[in-house]
Amino acid sequence: MKITVGQGSCGIAAGAAKVSKALTDALSGSGIIPGITGCIGMCYLEPIVDVYEDDGRLHRLVKVSENDAETIADAVKSGDMTKLASLEISDEDKEFLAKQTRIALRHCGVLDPESIEEYISAGGYKSLEKVLKGETPEQVIETIKISGLAGRGGAGFPTWFKWNAARQSRCPEGGKKYLICNADEGDPGAFMDRAVIESDPHGLIEGMLIGAYAIGASEAVVYVRAEYPLAIVRLKKAIAQAEKAGYIGENILGTDFCCDFRIKAGAGAFVCGEETALIASLEGERGMPRLKPPFPAQKGYWQMPSNINNVETFANVAWIIENGGEAFAAMGTPDSKGTKVFALTGKIRRGGLVEIPMGKTLRDVIFDIGGGIKNDGTFKAVQMGGPSGGCIPAELLDTVIDYKKLSATGAIMGSGGMVVMDDSTCMVGMAKFFLDFTAKESCGKCVHCRIGTKRMQEILTRIVEGEGREGDIEALEELCSAIKEGALCGLGQTAPNPVLTTLKYFRNEYEAHIKDKTCPAHECRALLRYNIDSDKCKGCTLCARNCPAKAISGEVRKPHVIDQTLCIKCGQCAANCKFGAVSVK
Repeated sequence: MKITVGQGSCGIAAGAAKVSKALTDALSGSGIIPGITGCIGMCYLEPIVDVYEDDGRLHRLVKVSENDAETIADAVKSGDMTKLASLEISDEDKEFLAKQTRIALRHCGVLDPESIEEYISAGGYKSLEKVLKGETPEQVIETIKISGLAGRGGAGFPTWFKWNAARQSRCPEGGKKYLICNADEGDPGAFMDRAVIESDPHGLIEGMLIGAYAIGASEAVVYVRAEYPLAIVRLKKAIAQAEKAGYIGENILGTDFCCDFRIKAGAGAFVCGEETALIASLEGERGMPRLKPPFPAQKGYWQMPSNINNVETFANVAWIIENGGEAFAAMGTPDSKGTKVFALTGKIRRGGLVEIPMGKTLRDVIFDIGGGIKNDGTFKAVQMGGPSGGCIPAELLDTVIDYKKLSATGAIMGSGGMVVMDDSTCMVGMAKFFLDFTAKESCGKCVHCRIGTKRMQEILTRIVEGEGREGDIEALEELCSAIKEGALCGLGQTAPNPVLTTLKYFRNEYEAHIKDKTCPAHECRALLRYNIDSDKCKGCTLCARNCPAKAISGEVRKPHVIDQTLCIKCGQCAANCKFGAVSVK
């Protein structure tokens, strides 16, 4: 009998560590000690406990609390698994994983992330051994080329091309090449990289070692944001284990290949997701991008040939080497091969991590896997690509997920964040949220980004506060165009995307805010107006007694009224009215 408790950040936040301790106490004397795994992706069901019978049968228990520990221990000790029925995952929720194709996430939530023995027993480091003892670097690059693996950090640039460029670059005398993993995941609503590092750090290490061998790098660096403390702890432990086992360091697996590993914790600047800004930060400078060329493959870290890919890209590499480039290329579309991981957040029933082959539609992910909208709401849009992406409306729900098709909508694939919105979401407010983010995260190096995003932020703020005026939409469009054309790096060039897509698909909402001074989604507080229907009001005085601004007056058992000059739009009147007499417009 084996028991594991999912302890990624999402599980721990939901109480998994407490559940694990309670289980350990309840199972005392039985000889069974609960183990750990990372995040399996079903964040909406955490804490998750997996009970494996001796014959391999799995009982997945969801939303487990400390109070369930005795029940689980009783079932395990007695061998009567029917006692777990109330905690077992439903058939409907099983579909969340059953409808996925997991490659980058293949070990997440399954293996103990702190055990190299479990990773090796699952075939780990076999791909590294395969290339070191039987393939040239050129053959490895050719396999990656055949696979069609593109960078999963957002740009979708062919991985083999970057590796080949770094491979062909010559080092100055006494220099060396570097392989860098970009784990500076900064998109609001995105947590793919964090989950992979926390759940499968050895998978990342193996993919990076293969990449280092391919380009001829002797040092590998993982640039990870300091806000990911659990990921850093587990990655450090995995590096130490791999070094002790002979997979890192000098003469790896008895070959001439040598590669050291280290971690750099970044301060969490969004702009450091851009590779030249990341390199500047690694060198101890302020994270600011520079013009290209020269590209990092020629002059990167310390002016040496360097290659940068993100976590998900490296997480696919060992699988591709093991199964062949053709197997990966057989999935997806002609333009976008393989699978892609998405983080489903927002107004979605089943929030978490989803990995699907390219070529599926947004509808497949949001409704078939994600279960649709919370509380039976109406789907309105999905924000893809984070602050650099755009909003895709309901009428484009059948858009195929690949790089070209998504770009045609005005959004981008990005690193894989999907923020789902229902009809209670104000699209002007959503655009403002992302502009607030990019304006604050701008490094300030170029005027278009530093000043342009600030001006856009000011206009959007004015609109949602009821101060919008004629010409604001045109001013936004003019600023969008200027920033896209003039900004130095990808942060500035893509910052207008949320505004451009909401203007394209939800222009009527901008016009309602500016011309009618109303928010169709009833989300912008400054534009709300609470009214009491005199026919429905019973004069119970409950609304008046709960109004913090004393804006409601009226006699007992007679209709009340709201003084709009005093109303602070807090919504307490509507929340407390038992007769549905308070409406908001």
